[in-house]
Amino acid sequence: MRAVAIVPTYNEAENIEALITSIRQHSPAVGILVVDDNSPDGTAGLVEKMIETTPDLQLLRRTSKTGLGGAYRAGMRRAIDGGAEICIQIDADFSHDPVMIPALVSAVEHGSDLALGSRYVPGGVTENWPRKRRELSRWSNRYATGVLGLAVNDATAGYRAYRSAALVELMDFESVHTEGYGFQVEMTHRLVRAGGKIVEIPITFRDRTKGQSKMSQGIIREGFIMVLALWIKDRSGRRERRHLGR
Repeated sequence: MRAVAIVPTYNEAENIEALITSIRQHSPAVGILVVDDNSPDGTAGLVEKMIETTPDLQLLRRTSKTGLGGAYRAGMRRAIDGGAEICIQIDADFSHDPVMIPALVSAVEHGSDLALGSRYVPGGVTENWPRKRRELSRWSNRYATGVLGLAVNDATAGYRAYRSAALVELMDFESVHTEGYGFQVEMTHRLVRAGGKIVEIPITFRDRTKGQSKMSQGIIREGFIMVLALWIKDRSGRRERRHLGR
């Protein structure tokens, strides 16, 4: 199955060349699609230079920084249109080790609709995060999975591999509206409600050593509100189904 790693970037000039090299080293058959949101630090220019010597590397330039969700939606559409049967999400900052790509791809090839690189299953590890960030991640996951009843341990995980058919047929991924990190939760919610098969694979998550985190209070607030909105939608749907069943 053809797999493409989608890498959203904004000011990742310090990381992108090494990341592309590492992905190609560990997964020679996996395509790479960098989705750059008009980075002022020249990230896209570095990718363009690498295209000349790196097989199956593409660049999708966007005109502005509109959020992680928008970057992934655009990247998934480009990858699927290009024949990708598996779409991989991977951050540009090396928090996701490219060595795990083959395991994620294999899980989808063996029947999963989504393979999650999970920090919160046995064997999963988070390294070098400050205590406050670690607690925020744990709390966010417990909040999302508890409120929405998601049977996963790491609903906010960003390291993922999707079966492209599930993205289109089960999830209607292009209508997902969340732009920040809540995008991961909304995507997980859609697949769970559609009855998709999800497996969690333990990973070691490392905090970035170069560049700046994109996390902000606005992103956290968006995720909190989005979970509540999905909960209300779920409750309304259950009431409607009960009413129709009478």
